[in-house]
Amino acid sequence: MIQVRYSTAPSSAETATTAELRDNYLVEDLFHAGEVRGVYTHDDRLVVGGAVPAEGQLELPAWTDVLGTEQHLANRELGIINVGGAGHVLVDGEKFELSHLDGLYVGRGSEVTFAGADAAFYFVSAIAHAAYPTTVVKHDEVEPMEIGTAAGASQRRLFKYAWGSDLQTAALQFGVTVISDGSVWNTMPPHLHDRRTEVYMYVDLDPEARVFHFLGQPGATRHLVVSDRQAVISPPWSVHAGAGTGSYAFIWAMTGENNAYTDLSAVALEDL
Repeated sequence: MIQVRYSTAPSSAETATTAELRDNYLVEDLFHAGEVRGVYTHDDRLVVGGAVPAEGQLELPAWTDVLGTEQHLANRELGIINVGGAGHVLVDGEKFELSHLDGLYVGRGSEVTFAGADAAFYFVSAIAHAAYPTTVVKHDEVEPMEIGTAAGASQRRLFKYAWGSDLQTAALQFGVTVISDGSVWNTMPPHLHDRRTEVYMYVDLDPEARVFHFLGQPGATRHLVVSDRQAVISPPWSVHAGAGTGSYAFIWAMTGENNAYTDLSAVALEDL
């Protein structure tokens, strides 16, 4: 099952009801046992999805009626992160074991199958102009970047998985940010990526915990209340920042015209 989301104008977010905000930007129901579910957004043609194999195996769907090809990765590349227990992914028959928060990059043209009774795979695919090698990224082997401060309640560790340097991709970038105990903010101060769409997938929240995710243009921000394993589509014109009620992590993934992370615009707090 795949759902289609259309691009929206900045003014529509400013005047939207809470229900309209959730319909346009929040992805709620990706993870169901025995299913692969996805959302296609016209913002940079990203696909975000979830695969929960349970006791069987699940193939990455072609979703031909939406993607227009007979194979999902005919013109796309894929980033996968396991948000559940141990499992594995088969790429053209080759097996890659993934534990919790381990990642896998899959290049254009490959066939993908998900397996693992306790696994839950989050994935993002993006348009790719070239094929690059499949690469596994073990979470505990990535050296995190320490950012933020405890005094500012924004201390966190940024794990770069696909970043355009050590692991080459056509345009897709993804990784994980883990919020330190006692901190709440995930991106503070906020910023804009005017030429890229970014998706935040919030994970490892307690059932009763929530993240308040802020979106919209500076000076006209709105918020979404987000639960565990829910994602927010952040268009290029929108800031992205959030604060949680307890410990959590989030998976960030983005693509667009420019995949240099320094191509961003900081937003001063007084401009919010």
